[in-house]
Amino acid sequence: MSTTPQSTPGAAPAADPAAVLGRKQMKALEGVVISAKMQKTISVEMERMELHPKYKKYVRRSVRFKVHDEKGEAKDGDVVRFVQTRPISRTKHWRLVEVVSRARQ
Repeated sequence: MSTTPQSTPGAAPAADPAAVLGRKQMKALEGVVISAKMQKTISVEMERMELHPKYKKYVRRSVRFKVHDEKGEAKDGDVVRFVQTRPISRTKHWRLVEVVSRARQ
């Protein structure tokens, strides 16, 4: 008798991109596209609010990622979801999964 859960026919696929591809768990992040001027590469920024240890005031911190966009579907201002992947170049080791929401024009 097997203890692994069986998938039912017609069930919706898992929302996790790693589960769909049958790979081990990958980091999935969301951020805002700040530059889409390169070929097949977008620059995505994630912001977070962090409490300053001494002054007890919230400070805005951000980090930027280079993300591989094979089809060129993301534009400036879009909110995108991306996952970690093998190194594609020296600074690019993230891959675009989907455009969550489009920028307002």
